Amino acid sequence: MADDYRRQGFELERRIFELDIKCSSLRTEKQDDDYLQNASAILDKLKSYYRQGGESSNLSKVLQDYTQVILDITFYEENKLVDQEFPEDCSPFKIQQLLQDLTEPEVLAGRLAPTQEVQSMLGLELLECLYWRRGALLYMYCHTLHQRKQWIKKNKDTFLKEGVRYLMRMLQVRNSVKLNDGVVLHDTATASFLSEGIFSDTHLLTMMYIGEMCFWAVKYEDCSADTMDRKEDRLQFRDIGTQILNKYVLACEGPLQGQGWNTENAKEILSILQ
Repeated sequence: MADDYRRQGFELERRIFELDIKCSSLRTEKQDDDYLQNASAILDKLKSYYRQGGESSNLSKVLQDYTQVILDITFYEENKLVDQEFPEDCSPFKIQQLLQDLTEPEVLAGRLAPTQEVQSMLGLELLECLYWRRGALLYMYCHTLHQRKQWIKKNKDTFLKEGVRYLMRMLQVRNSVKLNDGVVLHDTATASFLSEGIFSDTHLLTMMYIGEMCFWAVKYEDCSADTMDRKEDRLQFRDIGTQILNKYVLACEGPLQGQGWNTENAKEILSILQ
């Protein structure tokens, strides 16, 4: 067991030094990028920690810092893809690479601390962010290319379904607050949000992204080639999109009315999904 822990600890250390090399290389492209600068500063701290013979008692903090580095570096790489409007020749490979990078902190946390819950090692906000970033990346990819009907048909399972799955996981990281569990909230709007599992603007945006991706999946489905699995997929996309967008509309036209949240697109999608 001790040998396994040391071996896995070396794996994390190795990845940190590999990320440092990668970050240095990316900074030659854009030295003043805020995200790369932040990643570089954290990496310097992590390298110093290991050079001083880092202690296992700090594993959670090391994993959290490592996760932040991953988030910063991949954010820079994602922005490059978005700015280039997802070049067809390299985007599928690059996206899979980014998804793998954003999955790694969760995998490492599970391996290095098998008796601990991943969310207790990484923290709720970082775990949410890892799911959000994977789902949002796939949303942006599909948003850029969804007008190409054949592309959607070909890649629905790979990108749309996975994107919805990641975004749904993001919404499920925190449990909604049950108002009858001895929780006293004097602000009824806050109480309404928490009871629905809405903890931030990002949660609301996630709902809209899920609704749009479900709509694209249904809109571009080839009904002429229906199989039982495809029919079930289409029903699942309809059900998820309808449920999530109804919750989105209720929040935006209820407690958030007048706060700048638009529901026109959500209502239009609902009229098609329902």
